[in-house]
Amino acid sequence: MTSNTLFEALNTVTHSRESRQFFANKLLNKKHLIPKTLDILFQVDDVVSCRAAWVLEFMCREKPEALFPYLTDFTQNLNKIHLDAAVRPVAKICEYLAEAYYAKEYVLLKDKITPKHIECIVEVCFDYMINDEKIAPKAYAMNTLYLFGKDIDWIHPELKLLIERDYQMQSSGFKARARQILKKIKAAK
Repeated sequence: MTSNTLFEALNTVTHSRESRQFFANKLLNKKHLIPKTLDILFQVDDVVSCRAAWVLEFMCREKPEALFPYLTDFTQNLNKIHLDAAVRPVAKICEYLAEAYYAKEYVLLKDKITPKHIECIVEVCFDYMINDEKIAPKAYAMNTLYLFGKDIDWIHPELKLLIERDYQMQSSGFKARARQILKKIKAAK
């Protein structure tokens, strides 16, 4: 499948779970399409990049390790993504990667996520927390930062400050996730 053919195929992806899962399965079965999908994801001003993000999110939900060979490309370009419909799934992918990093079943793959990858993910997650993003990316970012804060000692205090600063001005969804994260941070001390 050429890049143009893939672009046209991704343009047909709908927001339905079935459509996103169908294309995610296609990526998992034809791994050579993953870097081409990432290239489309990073065409950040095109709405098809959002569809690529949806598909990659579903792929990472099933097998986050499928993204591991492309982590450098993914993490180095995270900060370029700005369309709301792409930011949410990308934030979720970051959460999946953090969860995989700390999951027992991925212990042999832990070295695939390097300190530089983590640094890029942490940076973009703090950007999501600071910038005027919707609740979903902020919620995913909170959890991602909490997880990486288990090993990086400065993250939890900074995350706590941001949550407490914004708490009163945020939605009930933000507040619910914030309470969970603050409780986890307190228990981790």
